[in-house]
Amino acid sequence: MHPLILVYTFILGTLIGSFLNVVVYRVPREESLSFPPSHCPSCNTRLKAYDLVPVVSYLFLGGKCRTCKTAISIRYPLVEMLTGLLFLVTVIKFGVSLEGLKYLLVIALLLPVALIDYDHTIIPDRLNVGIFLTALIFLLLEVYLGNAAFRDLLNPLYGMVLGGGFFLFIAVVTKGAMGGGDIKLMAALGFLFGTANTLLLMFLSFVLGGFLSSLLLLLKIKKRKDYIPFGPFICASALLVIFYGEPILSWYLNIG
Repeated sequence: MHPLILVYTFILGTLIGSFLNVVVYRVPREESLSFPPSHCPSCNTRLKAYDLVPVVSYLFLGGKCRTCKTAISIRYPLVEMLTGLLFLVTVIKFGVSLEGLKYLLVIALLLPVALIDYDHTIIPDRLNVGIFLTALIFLLLEVYLGNAAFRDLLNPLYGMVLGGGFFLFIAVVTKGAMGGGDIKLMAALGFLFGTANTLLLMFLSFVLGGFLSSLLLLLKIKKRKDYIPFGPFICASALLVIFYGEPILSWYLNIG
């Protein structure tokens, strides 16, 4: 693959990451994504184009607003960098392909899901619907191109029922330990991944959730009575499935 493609992919990822920061801030507050234009939340000064260059502007400004000198959260450049890196890894793994484009779109939805759930313990329906529609559109496109048949819709449907159904069962049994957003997220990802990868996704989510929750308690970042949202663990596990699901399943099936 030509190095320039990788460079452009990373830059595109950081630009998307900059927009995702807007999504994470505004969507839970039910604000428009386009109006008002980007501004400092402290002094309301409208940001210039040169203040919005991903990562670079943060470093150039020393992590402070140009006007009021209020500190800018380190999360902004970190999200931009992370998105750029994830886009880069996706293109390296899947190449310039429909599958690669599908996962770029899914990743651009998973990141705000994780961050919004972490901040507000909610997962907006529009993001879950976005994941489902992305999976559906690309599956239908594969059918149209002759790379899949309509019967191939069954596996995603089974995955959706498995993921969403199991989390609904947990929510009923535990009387609300799983939120409605988690159930919808698992249903959408189940449709994306199909049956086998959905099983892997659930396994990784609980392992990762248990490990990191225990770590947060040990480090006293969270207390036992604190609610720890599960969405970020699902999203992190979904990334693992996207990049490593196939080799993990192959390794498991070849044991013994």
